[in-house]
Amino acid sequence: MLRFENTWILWGLTLIPLMLFLFGFVKSWRKKARTRFAEGFLFTQLMPAYSNFRYNLKFTLFLIGYSLLIIGIANPQIGTKLEEVKREGIDLIVALDVSNSMKAEDLSPNRLERAKRAMLQLVEELKSDRIGIIVFAGQAYTQLPITTDYSAAKLFLNTIDTDIVPAQGTAIGAAIDLAIESFDYEQGGNKALIVVTDGENHEDDAIEAADEANKKGIKVYTIGMGTPNGAPIPVFRRGKQTGFRQDNQGNTVVSSLNEDMLRDISAAGDGIYIRATNANAGFEQILDELSGLEKSEFESQVYTDYEDRFQFFIGAAVILLLTSLIISEKKSKLKEKINLFES
Repeated sequence: MLRFENTWILWGLTLIPLMLFLFGFVKSWRKKARTRFAEGFLFTQLMPAYSNFRYNLKFTLFLIGYSLLIIGIANPQIGTKLEEVKREGIDLIVALDVSNSMKAEDLSPNRLERAKRAMLQLVEELKSDRIGIIVFAGQAYTQLPITTDYSAAKLFLNTIDTDIVPAQGTAIGAAIDLAIESFDYEQGGNKALIVVTDGENHEDDAIEAADEANKKGIKVYTIGMGTPNGAPIPVFRRGKQTGFRQDNQGNTVVSSLNEDMLRDISAAGDGIYIRATNANAGFEQILDELSGLEKSEFESQVYTDYEDRFQFFIGAAVILLLTSLIISEKKSKLKEKINLFES
């Protein structure tokens, strides 16, 4: 198990693209300056000791050294002792809609990104509960089995997008059915499912599925992403927006939040419905509801001891940074002599 003690330090890695840009800019400026001074063969004769390779090597060593230094300061740690511990909590599955309509921008920056950010905050607030993630569009898939590994939950959340499910559509019922199959019934305890969607169900009977979940002791909550007025669905190609989705008649498709559907689903599942906003995604209210449920005891494997590994990264960083300072931009004397004999 790998973790970083000071994760905020890793933001220092975001300076690398800026360094690359500045290096390219300075290199271009130096080249133009040399061209104005003397071109081609004449420059080589006037400054025979200059080495473009050494100049690039110095920067490469500095960049790698800087990266390792940031990682070292963040202090990577490796778990060394795995223990079985007893916890008390509930089993929670979040089913997230990843259909194209979740790209609509009536929530900022769009419905899907707003939901993912709220789910990350939800994971941060969990203490001893187990969480699983299901993604669905035309079909439903398990993104993360039920676990207490919150780091894994965050990692998997960051990979979610509309293209991870091949079949488009919105099959809320399939997501609920998959959640019913995913819960562990041997340990007992309370179970809850949070369905995060815009409610445009096109595939199945989600209300019947929620009722079946309730019969098995699973509370079904729904969070509506979007607004009743709706918004057009952007179309992207190679990361750039090229327009909005249109129907067969060439009219722009407007995706609207179907609150009636989500209210009916939560009612059938003995839960509550909440409409998400830019200020509040609704997870906090649901967590308050869940805190009143009876907790079940379960065993979980967790790492209890971690060993620091910063020494290796900082040691390598110091060596590379010092080397980048020592290396001269001039060719070695031996190479100059060889070039001299060649001429």
